[in-house]
Amino acid sequence: MEKSALVRLKLILLHLFNGFDARLGFIFLALALISFIVFLSAGQGTPVALVDQIRNLVIAFVIMWAVSQIPPKWLETAAVWIYGIGIALLIAVALFGLIKKGARRWVNVGIVIQPSEIMKIAVPLMLAWYFQKREGIRSAVDYLVAAILLALPVFLIARQPDLGTALLVLASGLYVIILAGLPWRWIIPVVAIAGVAILFLVVFSGSICAPDINWPLIREYQKNRICTLLDPSSDPLGKGFHTIQAVIAVGSGGFFGKGWREGTQSHLEFIPEKHTDFVFAVFAEEFGFLGNILLILLFFALIKRGLAISVNAPTLFTRLLGGAISMIFFTYAFVNIGMVTGLLPVVGVPLPLLSYGGTALVTLGFGAGILMSIHRHRRLVQS
Repeated sequence: MEKSALVRLKLILLHLFNGFDARLGFIFLALALISFIVFLSAGQGTPVALVDQIRNLVIAFVIMWAVSQIPPKWLETAAVWIYGIGIALLIAVALFGLIKKGARRWVNVGIVIQPSEIMKIAVPLMLAWYFQKREGIRSAVDYLVAAILLALPVFLIARQPDLGTALLVLASGLYVIILAGLPWRWIIPVVAIAGVAILFLVVFSGSICAPDINWPLIREYQKNRICTLLDPSSDPLGKGFHTIQAVIAVGSGGFFGKGWREGTQSHLEFIPEKHTDFVFAVFAEEFGFLGNILLILLFFALIKRGLAISVNAPTLFTRLLGGAISMIFFTYAFVNIGMVTGLLPVVGVPLPLLSYGGTALVTLGFGAGILMSIHRHRRLVQS
């Protein structure tokens, strides 16, 4: 009896984890382990916060496994509904959302949720569904429709205001549109205009960042973030404090780092938000350049594996969705490390799996689950 029970248990486990991508799971587990180690230092072992972070990581892994069981065809069928519900919730936030710290980003639907997080997955789902439906008959009008489908949630999120999440949603949608075959003759002019705008900001930052100069379509705090990026020393004890202290922490780690829980910048409370947005500064100070290389290689392996799954996906929908989600991981890591090292403005984007938080971890777990679902069901779907 005991032997037959073990056999049944083995069969159940094999069924549950059949198709579970071991390489992707291992990378997620490695990043979660690093998160636990760094959080013990950044949070200084605060019991409640540590338990919360472990709970959030467990939830992310459970969601990743649960979503991996869902066939991509079901996701394709539900794409329009998920997108529509997300838009409805964003409109609800605009009308009667909850205000916290000066921003209207949450809505109470029995539980308090942040609908903008849903759109990080809903937008690529919707656009991948749309391009799948237009496969073989695509025209310039289809890219215009896709741009409108993308612009609506980005606009609703940006006016909350939540620039960081709006940029992530914008990036997730642009990845789908570009992977769907957006012509280079449309991409190059936009990149050129952006390059000229950045050059203009750098050259004339002294005059256009003056307090009495207002920027069109840009809120004052958003202008301050950009101007602080260009010259953090202009307000070293105010708006530039975050960036200056984070850069000092990263640089002071040297090649080998100061050692676990030996970081002076973090433990002397010079680094603000050290367990959320600026957790990379804590990691860099304690583990140095070698630790940074290891962490970046893990993110590179995560993105590479996601793209490999996408390339081998059987349908246009799964290829576009998998590619966009893989690049979302890149965007999270690139933007967070960029803002901590002073290369990008501080926009409140967490470092995947390392930063403390719940909603971002759920979103990342959901995205990884979709990649695993694509991998698991790749032979069950006809192209």
